[in-house]
Amino acid sequence: MTEVQTARGPVDSSRLGRTLVHEHVFVLGEEYRNNYQDDWDEEQKIADAVADLNELKRLGIDTIMDPTVLGLGRYIPRIQKIAERTDLNVIVATGLYTFNDIPHQFHYRGPGLLVDIPEPLTDLFIKDLTKGIGDTGVRAAFLKCAIDEPGLTPGVERVMRAAGQAAVHTGAPITVHTHAGTHSGLVVQRVLAEEGVDLSQVIIGHSGDSTDLDYLSKLAEAGSLLGMDRFGLDVFLPLRDRIDTIVELVRRGYGGSIVISHDASCFIDFISTEQRHAIAPNWNYRHISEDVLPALFEAGLTETDIDMILVANPRRHFEGSAGRP
Repeated sequence: MTEVQTARGPVDSSRLGRTLVHEHVFVLGEEYRNNYQDDWDEEQKIADAVADLNELKRLGIDTIMDPTVLGLGRYIPRIQKIAERTDLNVIVATGLYTFNDIPHQFHYRGPGLLVDIPEPLTDLFIKDLTKGIGDTGVRAAFLKCAIDEPGLTPGVERVMRAAGQAAVHTGAPITVHTHAGTHSGLVVQRVLAEEGVDLSQVIIGHSGDSTDLDYLSKLAEAGSLLGMDRFGLDVFLPLRDRIDTIVELVRRGYGGSIVISHDASCFIDFISTEQRHAIAPNWNYRHISEDVLPALFEAGLTETDIDMILVANPRRHFEGSAGRP
């Protein structure tokens, strides 16, 4: 058993329960919001989020991992207000989200740069994990970085290696946004392994956008968890294909390598609410409980399989070597 930090303080890993490993509460640009989002009602947005998370709890989900980091609008004081009004555990992250370059705050500072110092990103990530985020008293419990279609750009590699270094220093697990179509999960595993990361503590996010069983099997064989975590985004891959892929992976013996989620949010400023409903009508917190789990059972998965995917595998992600059979 391991102590896991949440927005309300530490909980024992044995009490995480059913866990969705990749759900955002808010995804937004704070600078954009402050300057241009004239219709923003802070208290109403918080109330709406509380209602969404309480509904998720009523549907049988106990914990979400929220990988909202720098670049996605992480603002912990708002998350704290929401967490105080729900029994659902909200686990927050540290890291940086970019597909290309890093923010200008780090452009000139770092090894071999104009201001030649040790990697400042690593120090910031470690601080969030060990001391707390800002002055909130809330500690991150996992790391998040990203690689997408542009591949391992210099900025992406720098963030990924900093996340790997922080993981090795603290023992914290990592979630990585990947682009399944370019098999970038394999790049993630190579880079993080070079930094000394235990690949069994890595979630290869958005693996569920692929039906390439050879690719997914390679990731699982190297020890990582497969983030089948975009249920509801049928525009990337239809539900039936997502279900069939999980069922086949379980049949091949990879049930211990699967975690699931939606990558949904209470609010996202990438598109309007109306556009989101039109493009992805099932992209919400309820979809797994109401539609996905019944479909998995109908396809032949058992209660034991579902408990492994929703409870045991996320728990092991935080327990590391202590939680491995």
